Amino acid sequence: MVEGVILDLSDIYGETAKLAELEKYIKKAKELAGEGNDVVLTGPGPVWLYLKVAHALHGVARKLIFRSPVAGDVVIFDHNPR
Repeated sequence: MVEGVILDLSDIYGETAKLAELEKYIKKAKELAGEGNDVVLTGPGPVWLYLKVAHALHGVARKLIFRSPVAGDVVIFDHNPR
């Protein structure tokens, strides 16, 4: 299991995600992710929020992983030169 910055989307939006607050959620996700880290997106959340946060973290995170109890860890992108 990959570790890094664990970003539970429900911690960003609280009880109900609101499309009108999307920019606030993206800003918070970028702050929590930091620059150049491996980031794991997890937690309950609407698909539109996952997609927008993933897009916003491209170029910010070194590696982005989606973690779900059903799918396990799914690498979205990996810019780690090995």
